[in-house]
Amino acid sequence: MITVKEIQSPILEEMGAFEKHFKEAMRSSAPLLDKITHYIIKRKGKQMRPMFVFLAAKINGGVSESSFHAASLIELLHTATLVHDDVVDDANMRRGFFSLNALWKNKIAVLVGDYLLAKGLILSVEQREFRVLGIVSRAVKEMSEGELLQMEKARLLNITESVYFEIIRKKTASLISACCESGAVSAKASEEDSIRMRAFGEAVGVAFQIKDDIFDYGDGDIGKPTGIDIKERKMTLPLIYALQHASSADKRRINSIIKNHYENADKVREVVDFVIKSGGIEYTRGLMYQYRDEALKILVQFPESDARKSLEGLVHYTIERKK
Repeated sequence: MITVKEIQSPILEEMGAFEKHFKEAMRSSAPLLDKITHYIIKRKGKQMRPMFVFLAAKINGGVSESSFHAASLIELLHTATLVHDDVVDDANMRRGFFSLNALWKNKIAVLVGDYLLAKGLILSVEQREFRVLGIVSRAVKEMSEGELLQMEKARLLNITESVYFEIIRKKTASLISACCESGAVSAKASEEDSIRMRAFGEAVGVAFQIKDDIFDYGDGDIGKPTGIDIKERKMTLPLIYALQHASSADKRRINSIIKNHYENADKVREVVDFVIKSGGIEYTRGLMYQYRDEALKILVQFPESDARKSLEGLVHYTIERKK
């Protein structure tokens, strides 16, 4: 499988420069904020979103100063949503580090999230990146709508396949789509190519979330217990498919477990086994491959280059990763 290091090879210089750019974008004169933002930078992950921005820019003509502004804006807003998510979920860990709310409590964590959001808005206005700001703001709006839709449907346990795809398109794919479109716009790509990159990002984002949902049934290890989505009463595609093809008695039994016994490990395992035996994993994996192929089909419309090769590698990495 292709590695992240290999994917980054055409943008290695840009990713190095981005670290300084992002650190500067987060800087604060308030000592506590500066301490917390330093902690955030120290615990950064693979930085997939900046990679999408820079590769999308490179495939459309080249990375510019505008590309760095776009990548910083997206990373600031994404980090803000993660900080707020940890507060809402009462999560103490993220990527092997303590969450901000675990170290500094909820009120400070919420204010830090607000600060990061404001810094992103200020950066965009000061640099006159209004088009990129519009793209990213639309993505944040859709992320909020997707999360709320999932919460609403989880209470009712009535998510259909079409609603599931609406949720993951908004909740996950919208931000990756914004990365790719912003990268293209920063390189002054044509409207047609910018739209292509938006569609590419959406397809990759959907495949990425489907892969995460498959992990919950034991396909790899992403650092969370098998069945965690069931414990959180999240209706993902493998379970939706299994229920669609279940007898009335099995539907009642499984729905009862999800509704009333979601904290019982043995009962959760019963649901996991039911989904696996129903063919839900195979069906879901097949759809993931369809979105992979859709993304690759869009890329071949661009000229061959190292950047295109890396984006193709990023598509494969998305669905082949082990965590």
